[in-house]
Amino acid sequence: MLNEANWKIRFATSKDLPSIVKIYNQAIKTNTATGDTQEFKAEDREDWFRKFNKDTFPIYVVETENKVVGYCALSPYRSGRKAMHTVAEISYYIDYSFHGKGIGTAVLKHAIEDCKRIGIESLLAILLDVNTQSVEILKKFKFVKWGHFPDIINLEGKSCGQLIYGLKLNTET
Repeated sequence: MLNEANWKIRFATSKDLPSIVKIYNQAIKTNTATGDTQEFKAEDREDWFRKFNKDTFPIYVVETENKVVGYCALSPYRSGRKAMHTVAEISYYIDYSFHGKGIGTAVLKHAIEDCKRIGIESLLAILLDVNTQSVEILKKFKFVKWGHFPDIINLEGKSCGQLIYGLKLNTET
């Protein structure tokens, strides 16, 4: 049985990129977890990966038995706009064979707790409104629906909307 004692959460390294891409490609195939519709190769995502830094906007991976089974990324929101430098977009993906084991909850908790260290005061989760599983995890952490853009996304002939869930963090010492 997989439990918290069997996994560790750490910062991603470039060696993790193939696993990260594999997990993300699983999400693409579902047509409910991302707006991307074409799968990627690891080399397609190298520039994306290089934009992350453990001291500003990290990627965390969840590893069990030397295998990456999930990840969470904190990305800049509206990059380059100084007034928004304390806001991050949070994204997380778990290998589908490891869903329902608490890994998503654990990596989200870890990322939220690390926000104080890196100076993030607000988190935004931008997701498809058909992704009810992610909405439920966000609600566990007291994310609140801050926005909904109904029926603006076309996923290969199916229409859905986009949600924005937000969390204002307590950054006091």
